[in-house]
Amino acid sequence: MDDCIIIGAGPAGLTAAIYLARFRLDIRLFDSGDSRAAWIPRTNNHAGYPDGIPGSELLARMQAQAARFGAVREEAEVTAIEPVAGGFAVRIGERAALTRSVLLATGVVNNRPKMDVDLHSRALQRGLLRYCPICDGYEVTDKRVGVIGRGQHGTKEALFLRSYTRDVTLVSPDADLALDATCEAALDAAGVVRVQGPCGAFAIEDDRFAFDTADGRMAFDSVYPAMGSVIRSSLAVEAGARATEDGCLEVDDHQRTTIPGLFAAGDVVKGLDQISHAMGEAGVAATTIRNMLNEQQPIRR
Repeated sequence: MDDCIIIGAGPAGLTAAIYLARFRLDIRLFDSGDSRAAWIPRTNNHAGYPDGIPGSELLARMQAQAARFGAVREEAEVTAIEPVAGGFAVRIGERAALTRSVLLATGVVNNRPKMDVDLHSRALQRGLLRYCPICDGYEVTDKRVGVIGRGQHGTKEALFLRSYTRDVTLVSPDADLALDATCEAALDAAGVVRVQGPCGAFAIEDDRFAFDTADGRMAFDSVYPAMGSVIRSSLAVEAGARATEDGCLEVDDHQRTTIPGLFAAGDVVKGLDQISHAMGEAGVAATTIRNMLNEQQPIRR
């Protein structure tokens, strides 16, 4: 039986793996290979990398660091977490891996505009399509920016980006921007242009990201989809853990879910969707796991 199984190998899961391996615990890391961090062409606000670092390279470095201290990583998709006597059974298809504790670090999936997968990937790598204004708003300073969104969520993202550039346009993904009077007033005050959708026929044209709208074809230096996300918390929820209405797992100050022995860290917990924040939560969770296991059975080597 493992001491801890970590599900998810993004910044949170890998940070926890480094900590727990260095605590001399027997751990296993299941990685489905779809961390959002791998999308990042280059992050420039992650401390310690003055010239920035691609998300894929950051993950590779963290994987190597975890492996150096004995963390076992396996490419697999977990299908269920089942509480059993003494811990949990983590299921990968018909197989069950037994563990004394579990850390869920499965993150979220951004809702995307409908477009070809290859186009989406190329636009991301060129900075024409972006998902995190907190991470990379600086990179669109004084550029022409489009936000695909509606309602309060789209309004908030457009207003956030307005602090970097005067040229911000909010475009509805469908036929209705769904803006109330408060949103309209705020967007008017900021000088944010609004355009009805639906939007489609996405393409890279002359180093810009272009698409059709109700007002004709438009092109931008960068486009931010502000269409929400899906929290990947179903494994914990199906095991009985409590979550908010939008699916974020409820945890205490030590990242403990409502199921004893089951922890969660990173974007699957309500937070900033930031690498540094996810890593901090993972450090707290890993230390709490170590202390919990030591109370159950003193760690001796």
